Amino acid sequence: MILALLILIPSVAGALAWFFGRMGNRWPRWISLIAFGIDLLLVLLLWANYPGEVDFTANRAWFVEVQAPWITSLGIGFHLAIDGISLLLVMLSCFLGIMATIASWTEIQERVGLFHFNLTWTVAGIIGVFLALDLFLFYFFWELMLVPMYFLIALWGHENRTYASVKFFLFTQAGGLLMLLGILAIYFIHGSQTGTYTFDYSELLGTRMNPNTALLLMLAFLAAFLVKLPALPFHTWLPDAHTEAPTGGSVILAGLLLKTGAYGILRFAVPLFPGAALQIAPWAMVAGVVGIVYGAVLAFAQTDLKRLVAYTSVSHMGFVLLGIFAWKELALLGVIIQILCHGVGTGALFMLVGSLQERVHTRDTQRMGGLWGIAPRMGGAMLFFALASLGLPGMGNFVGEFLILFGTYSVSALLTAVAAGGLIVSTIYALWMIQRVFYGPKKEGWKISDLSLREMAAMTAMILGILWLGLYPRPFIDTARHSLDQIQNVVESMRAP
Repeated sequence: MILALLILIPSVAGALAWFFGRMGNRWPRWISLIAFGIDLLLVLLLWANYPGEVDFTANRAWFVEVQAPWITSLGIGFHLAIDGISLLLVMLSCFLGIMATIASWTEIQERVGLFHFNLTWTVAGIIGVFLALDLFLFYFFWELMLVPMYFLIALWGHENRTYASVKFFLFTQAGGLLMLLGILAIYFIHGSQTGTYTFDYSELLGTRMNPNTALLLMLAFLAAFLVKLPALPFHTWLPDAHTEAPTGGSVILAGLLLKTGAYGILRFAVPLFPGAALQIAPWAMVAGVVGIVYGAVLAFAQTDLKRLVAYTSVSHMGFVLLGIFAWKELALLGVIIQILCHGVGTGALFMLVGSLQERVHTRDTQRMGGLWGIAPRMGGAMLFFALASLGLPGMGNFVGEFLILFGTYSVSALLTAVAAGGLIVSTIYALWMIQRVFYGPKKEGWKISDLSLREMAAMTAMILGILWLGLYPRPFIDTARHSLDQIQNVVESMRAP
């Protein structure tokens, strides 16, 4: 039951944090930190025993699996499973849960227990999304992570938090409802064909339907996944949500919620509708490339530091969309590395921006400048993650983007060239951000403290993660390769000749 524990531990911890919050602010923080730490240890234990490229058995696709009846009259089961892809994403979830707790340590001073309840339940929902193999259960966790994230923004956000939280809720809820319609449609189509009504993923794979129906249902699934990714033109909620969210909320938004969209496309949308995926792949790749360039250009135009980092996510996740629909092994491996690096790197940037905002009480880069001399540790950490964001060799983002571009080249040389051009723009905005904030004259005469020991410990862990992914990515590639091969084999076997 280790998979159920991965969801249950943060859920129970959230309830305990809320209860013990009346006894002091330190209790919820430590409860959340310990819960995420236990989850991370459990995942690392699973990873240590993961067989890598070796097939588990001749007829078993999952490393660990738990399946139990739930609402049998409707064909709903409690079905959780983990393979290499979900293992890495759950590990990222636990790690960033720890980082989000650390980022909120001093920032959140009101209703601390309730805050950590929402934080832990958001992460619990995300872990459930990465583990669920019953489509009804998947939808349940998909909606579970939405509600507490809404409250994180609405209750602890900044000036325009009400507008940002409502916009976030409406966008994601609308996409989720379309996905629910798609889930119900494939449930009834499969039931009418086989006489067995079920939401089980493995049973629904290979459901036959005419091309037009398959296309409509895939678009219903993509409506939810592309909003979360986010891809153009469904991205407009992201800058507002990031800008107004508390730092811990931004870490979870950028590092994890966006990844649920990529995971949904990779795990559900393409395998369930392989013919439709092949049909829309050129358009999806174009949307990915447009997102790469558009996000980078918009990031360069921002004066709000948090909004700048938010637009970089649109650019980086464009690489993920491009790599998925290229559907080549190297591109898909690059997608996994890019997901991990973006989660760690952009999460770190939001933590640094949050720390800076706590000290100077503004996100306006036009009021900043000359901060390196008084906060060199903060400047050095932000320079490192800015260089990671632009894809400097030796850092994980370079590996992910290189593999995506290399794998995509055989599909479309033109799109690969345009996407590579987006890296030039990312270089400009990353270095311009550092120049505006940490160099030049001191416009406001700021006198601030540098990163504390707690903050430096978090930054050190994230720096080591990016370097590990950049200098020795093989453990992560080997973990994901087997699962990606299995998904590719399923898709290729179901595509019409």
